[in-house]
Amino acid sequence: MQHVLIIVNDAPYGSEKLFNALRLAIQLNEQDYSPVRVSLFLMSDAVTAVLPNQKPAEGYNIQQMLEIVMAQKTQVKFCGSCMHARGLTELEVIEGCEMATMDDLAQWVLVADKTITF
Repeated sequence: MQHVLIIVNDAPYGSEKLFNALRLAIQLNEQDYSPVRVSLFLMSDAVTAVLPNQKPAEGYNIQQMLEIVMAQKTQVKFCGSCMHARGLTELEVIEGCEMATMDDLAQWVLVADKTITF
């Protein structure tokens, strides 16, 4: 089984990088002919995507997309120091998302067959 790691740095709204990363993760998970394990690591402003109760005025909903990829068995981790730098460590996060460290990311990079950044 191939392991694909996707790393995202941009905020969930304003840029479509996280949206496109999640679209790719969903498609990778739906591939029948080649089993894939997808992992998603959120850094920098992308960590705000794990905050629950998102209600965008229009367009896509990042929370719903995260819930879809997690239902597809994608492991989602986010940078704890990035959350701390933004004063977000005490806030609730979407169930299933896990706070992590740079060491966790380094371990994922070492075991991934492919790493994609957005």
